[in-house]
Amino acid sequence: MTHLAPEEVGGARVPARQPSEPAPGTNSPTAARSRGWLSRRWVRILAEVLVSVVAALGFTLLSRHIGVNPMNRIGQVSGLARLQLFAALLGLPLLGLLLYTAYRGPAHRHELVKRLVCAALAGLVTGVVAGGVVVALRGTPHPLGGQEGDPSVLVEMANSFLTGEGVSGIYPPAFPALIALWAKVRYDGLGSSGFALHDLQIICSALVGPMAYLSWRLLLRPFWALLIAAPAAVLFLDPVRPYSHVVMIVLLPLLGYCFRELRRSAGRTPKSLVLRGAGLGAVFGALFLWYSGWFVWAAPGAAVLFLFLFPWRAGAPAVKRAALFVGSVLVTAGIIGAPLLYQMVRLGAQTPDRYAYLGVYADPAYVLGWLSDRTGYIKYYQWPVSGEMAGQTGFALLLILGVGLGIGLGLRNLMVRTAAAVLAGAWLARFWFASHMEHDKAVQLFPRTTWIIMYALMILAVLGVMMAVQRGSGWAERTLRPASAEPSARVVPRRTVRQLSAGMVCAVALFATMGASWSANRYMPTHEDTNLMGLDAWRAHNIKLPNGTCPRYAPNKDCDDLQVKRWKQFKDDGEIWCANIVAKEWPAICGRKAPFKDKSVE
Repeated sequence: MTHLAPEEVGGARVPARQPSEPAPGTNSPTAARSRGWLSRRWVRILAEVLVSVVAALGFTLLSRHIGVNPMNRIGQVSGLARLQLFAALLGLPLLGLLLYTAYRGPAHRHELVKRLVCAALAGLVTGVVAGGVVVALRGTPHPLGGQEGDPSVLVEMANSFLTGEGVSGIYPPAFPALIALWAKVRYDGLGSSGFALHDLQIICSALVGPMAYLSWRLLLRPFWALLIAAPAAVLFLDPVRPYSHVVMIVLLPLLGYCFRELRRSAGRTPKSLVLRGAGLGAVFGALFLWYSGWFVWAAPGAAVLFLFLFPWRAGAPAVKRAALFVGSVLVTAGIIGAPLLYQMVRLGAQTPDRYAYLGVYADPAYVLGWLSDRTGYIKYYQWPVSGEMAGQTGFALLLILGVGLGIGLGLRNLMVRTAAAVLAGAWLARFWFASHMEHDKAVQLFPRTTWIIMYALMILAVLGVMMAVQRGSGWAERTLRPASAEPSARVVPRRTVRQLSAGMVCAVALFATMGASWSANRYMPTHEDTNLMGLDAWRAHNIKLPNGTCPRYAPNKDCDDLQVKRWKQFKDDGEIWCANIVAKEWPAICGRKAPFKDKSVE
């Protein structure tokens, strides 16, 4: 892989420094020791991890000091503005330091600064989103969603864990178990699972950025990792269910890393292969328990790609080593994911998904946008909005162009192959389930392939730009450099490339902070009559506290009572439920009469 700022020091016609000559500014013993310590690989990795996580959680804690009333729009705007002010006060000095080292000083110092600045920006972007959730829930200990929808199901599952009932159906058990554990450790156990979910929604939302960035750092340089991680984190993060999409975001780079290790297995010792395979298997198993849905959509393409990448013809020793690595991955992942795998085998056919919403009614070939069942005043026939070119928008055409660059210039790259394979597999699975929907009377969550398809398209586009930069710079050096030039001379000086790289990081940071504010704004409380994303925060303010009083900013004087329920499997009636459709339109949309008589949106 490559990045915009190479590691080597120096520009055109700069004589090389002799080995015995100290670098400028590093002639003191203390500076030399410091440089040697910071040059260690594990130190730099640890520094990136710490900086990213501290930036995310630190900003989230800082947002607790924003004192506004989140139940009116003026207070919401003031809160969002304060978040942006905090982000600017923290981010601008980091960008200033990055630009300074790009223009002044040695390349090795700039490279270290760029690593840490990119890590910090990845943490800040989702720290802003999590901070927005803190503002939206100010004055209530209840989670987004309150006692309705998916959050209520998660709370009920956690209550079942607290009462010793264990795994709830085929739903991934890790997050409900964590809710139960946090409720027991932090609060009063049974009856306080909602408070634990409130905390975990905020903490897990903040950590999405660091997890996305660090997973891509397994394969890419800091700038390119940030260029994928920041937009993906902003676009796909859902604070109501922050555990879900983070699995998708980290799964694809982990698959690419796993395939890279497979290709390198012939040169590793058996012990190394077992350790690496067991480590990756443990991560895959944990992610499977955290949220398993993305494995279903990624598996077809990944399985086909595996057949092409396995060294079948490389000789018996290479085949044995590759098989040892793959076996270590599969056995470890299978052992860790066994509780959920057992439930899926035992109960999978008994729990079909029959819930339809706006994304189900749209053209199934539209994969560059989505809406949940919080549609506001948008009707099924109004979305998606048609673009300028055969229904496609300018963004769609640019994205497709980037995908073409990625496949055309980088098909030898393992991550390009991985993203393309996952894209193809999810694309086929999407239309398979959608085409069987009427016959089977089951949705089977096929609209969720929209996210993984769009993510794969974004990955291919970014890698396409990276390949174009790499090929273009190589072509320029081969064809434009004079034959009489010294070997160290470059057509485009390295310092100029570092400066360009720093400027692009600033551009990504600007997009990230604007996008994070957009994401946080969606979850600001809105009245239930609007049926927008902010309804989840509004409901959290309308539930009584444990002492029987209403939260500080409760919209109604008569709040809902706090309920304590255990999870129970809904009875399957064998029919699709059409959400966001009034009763009189059910025959035209669902093909059957509505099971209710009122005309409100269900």
